[in-house]
Amino acid sequence: MKIDFSPPYIDEDIRKEVLEAMDSGWITTGPKTLALEKLVAEYAAVDFANCTNSATSALMLVLHWFGVTRGDEVIIPAYTYAATALAVMHLGATPVMVDCGLDLNIDPGKIADNITPKTKAIIPVDIAGWPCDYMAIYKVVEKLASKFVATTDTQKKLNRMLVLSDAAHSIGAKYNNKPAGSLADITVFSFHAVKNLTTAEGGAICLNMPVPFDNEQIHKTLKLWSLNGQTKDAYTKTLKGGWKYDIVYPGFKMNMPDICAAIGLAQLRKYNSLLLKERKRVFDAYISAFSHHQWAELPPQDTTEKTGSYHLFALRINGIIESQRDQLIEHITETGVSVNVHFQPLPLLSVFKERGYNIKDFPVAYDNYSREISLPIYPELNQSQIEYIVKAVVNAYQLVE
Repeated sequence: MKIDFSPPYIDEDIRKEVLEAMDSGWITTGPKTLALEKLVAEYAAVDFANCTNSATSALMLVLHWFGVTRGDEVIIPAYTYAATALAVMHLGATPVMVDCGLDLNIDPGKIADNITPKTKAIIPVDIAGWPCDYMAIYKVVEKLASKFVATTDTQKKLNRMLVLSDAAHSIGAKYNNKPAGSLADITVFSFHAVKNLTTAEGGAICLNMPVPFDNEQIHKTLKLWSLNGQTKDAYTKTLKGGWKYDIVYPGFKMNMPDICAAIGLAQLRKYNSLLLKERKRVFDAYISAFSHHQWAELPPQDTTEKTGSYHLFALRINGIIESQRDQLIEHITETGVSVNVHFQPLPLLSVFKERGYNIKDFPVAYDNYSREISLPIYPELNQSQIEYIVKAVVNAYQLVE
């Protein structure tokens, strides 16, 4: 049996929505992107959302809006995908990495030790779709607000570190009954092809800035900046008398096209009723199966405080080292089951090692990584396939030396 790791969910509703965009003659940013922005904002319980061509672009755009630049520092977890750090680096700032906890997420207790007068923002990452402890993070931010040194008018208005949630994995998750998207000052979702909700490539920014900020104005500013600083998008220019425009800011090219937004629109309309529900079914089946094995360390499970989005099933194996985990993956792969690892901690990667980051400074991140295997989890998996995957993992464990 061959089982892919994370194929995109495509059904007739999605095909119909995409064909409608194609048949309209309008495939770049236009009415479907606008509709997706409104639906994402509604789903995340915020007033405004901006769609972009990727979550990486979204992170960069927000950090740029907040005035993050050369000489600044941004705190991120060492246990995340490279894009979290690269977004900071592309602006000339320095990612300051901290270790994670046993839930794979950033350790709030380690954040305080790394805040300096150069710290402008903190980017918690909801690994595998499990929400970070935002209450604890905000307590740190408030406690150490006196260390914050504002260098722009926007920073002076907030007068503390920005909390920018990298929720690439967690659309649909909740923390204290509030949905991901409304848990931080600003939240970024990823709609990459392997995510719970996809637009093939894309991302979204959910705005939740406190008073006295005007989130509608921020929304307009980010929309302008994401399209080269042009006062009218291409669709608006086609309307009567709308051809003339101005460039009022040296912006970026980060907009989402309608042909991509169409995929996300169709998926988001059935996200809770089908996609999220079915991912939970698979997640719960794994929990039930692996709970009988003492060597299996299960991922965090829903509580009254937190519910996840079931983006990954991050299984850790007790009592093994990295080389044995790699053997385990090889044995599983031989059965036709595709698995993955989330993530290699950033200091293991060349671009970060060359800049002086050392994995020895992040022992929990390394321990989690060295024993982790991500199993397939998506709506199309049926019970017999789940049982086949579980059997492949159990048999592979018995073969590891």
